[in-house]
Amino acid sequence: MSLFGTKKNRSLSVRVSTFDSELEFKLEPRASGQDLFDLVCRTIGLRESWYFGLQYVDTRSNVSWLKMEKRVRDQRVELHASNNVYVFSFYAKFFPENVSEELIQEITQHLFFLQVKQSILSMDIYCRPEASVLLASYAVHVQYGPYDYETYKDGMLAGGELLPKGVTDQYQMTPEMWEERIKTWYMDHEPMTRDEVEMEYLKIAQDLDMYGVNYFPITNKNKTKLWLGVTSVGLNIYDERDKLTPKTTFQWNEIRHVSFDDKKFTIRLVDAKVSNFIFYSQDLHINKMILDLCKGNHDLYMRRRKPDTMEIQQMKAQAKEEKQRRQIERKKFIREKKLREKAEHERYELEKSMEHLQNEMRMASDALRRSEETKELYFEKSRVNEEQMQLTECKANHFKTEMDRLRERQMKIEREKHDLEKKIRDADFYVHQLTVENDKREAETEKLRKELICAKMAEREATARLLNFLNSGRKSSTDSLLTTSSVSHVANTASSMAAISTPSLTTSSSTNDMEIAGGAELTTHYLAQGDNSSGISDDFEPKEFILTDNEMEQITNEMERNHLEYMRNSKKQVQNQLQTLRSEIAPHKIEENQSNLDILSEAQIKAGENKYSTLKKLKSGSTKARVAFFEEL
Repeated sequence: MSLFGTKKNRSLSVRVSTFDSELEFKLEPRASGQDLFDLVCRTIGLRESWYFGLQYVDTRSNVSWLKMEKRVRDQRVELHASNNVYVFSFYAKFFPENVSEELIQEITQHLFFLQVKQSILSMDIYCRPEASVLLASYAVHVQYGPYDYETYKDGMLAGGELLPKGVTDQYQMTPEMWEERIKTWYMDHEPMTRDEVEMEYLKIAQDLDMYGVNYFPITNKNKTKLWLGVTSVGLNIYDERDKLTPKTTFQWNEIRHVSFDDKKFTIRLVDAKVSNFIFYSQDLHINKMILDLCKGNHDLYMRRRKPDTMEIQQMKAQAKEEKQRRQIERKKFIREKKLREKAEHERYELEKSMEHLQNEMRMASDALRRSEETKELYFEKSRVNEEQMQLTECKANHFKTEMDRLRERQMKIEREKHDLEKKIRDADFYVHQLTVENDKREAETEKLRKELICAKMAEREATARLLNFLNSGRKSSTDSLLTTSSVSHVANTASSMAAISTPSLTTSSSTNDMEIAGGAELTTHYLAQGDNSSGISDDFEPKEFILTDNEMEQITNEMERNHLEYMRNSKKQVQNQLQTLRSEIAPHKIEENQSNLDILSEAQIKAGENKYSTLKKLKSGSTKARVAFFEEL
């Protein structure tokens, strides 16, 4: 172990984040804010450093700007406990009045582009929906280069963050619908380099009402809540509910001195006859930030109105030479590109002709194949037709045989019916004869019955006489014998007649009954046969034959390739494009999703006002009148 020990490494670990990179440095403990700032500018190659600053979050969770003259470790920068690193963000602190005239370096334009784009997407800068789509088309141009229909794919833009959430929530439109509108403007842009596209983006963005404005909550002497806007041209006063349209404004050339005492902020104007412009902020920290921004913007405002320094002249000359060199290279590139496009076009035409010939050969081959398939199809159809004809002929023969059998059966039934009718007539005639014979026998029977009754009566009278005779006394034997013989003769005669009549009657009745029963049985027999005289055999079952025609047809879908010709329309004016898009998306607007800024912007459009016309109108009044107006708010 060394007696003197080792010297501890007390260097400061610093991480600086920009919008497209993250830098890490090791600083000396005594390094100032200017040392760190210069180190960052040298690292990224930035010379227009007066627009930028290092922002951090202090130990009180307040957002602050790093002071250049003080040491880094003395500025209450919050140190991350996990890795003991000081974290800063490299942001644009001041904004130019006119980006196209003041921004010189490409890196400066690029940093402004990234910061302004992020501010618009995060809605720190309000942007109307139609302007958001136009700016998104330029952002796509920066990311993917000029539009190329060969490399562009549908859905390529849907995944990226191109529009503010407030815009997409305000309209009932799908990401594909937004992409289609961004793509339309993306196609209309002329081929430009990245720095030219970023400059076009900034030219449009600088016309937005909230561009380059740092807002701070303040109150006047009436304790009315207002917003103070620190800009590159002066101070604007806004209503608490309206950050778009200022109520009044004071340019930097009207302001002589700026100071604050605790929460009271005093602005001394150039016109000595006008009273000081006084407002109040919430705390001392805000006053320090306001004062810092006021000094920086005032210095830049006065510098712009002075001749350029040698450094700026040198930078502009270098930028001009670089721009001319790039233009020459670009012209050369465009010329070579045109030659290459011409060669590619010729090659494309040759390929197209070859493809056309190949398509014709393919079509001829397909036609030949289709003709062969059609021929086979016709053969197959002919075979199917022959089979169907054979089947039909077989069915016809079957029907003919069945019809002959039915016809024979019908004739047989007719004969049986004729025989049955004849038998029925014979039976009816026989029954009639039996009925007549029966009537005769009944008449004879009735006659015999009457004779029998008469005989019985005669016998009864004879018996009565005999009894009377016996009762009156016995007569002579001769007379008795004679009488007895007579009676016996009469009785025998009656008995014989009765015996003869009775068997005859019985026999006749039995015969008649037999004949009637026989006739009934015969009639019943023929009637029973008549019940089964339908003439259709039980073995025959009628069958139903459905004839179907299954024709096989081959459907050939001929694919025709339609080549879409992309013709670019001439570039329209930006305002006309915005108005057109505003009209297109108006039907999809959801009124209840509009924010307060959307409503204020709509009112501004209806009134025909914009950022510059409003400032011009406010500056038309005297300084004294504007101060009085502020105090009366």
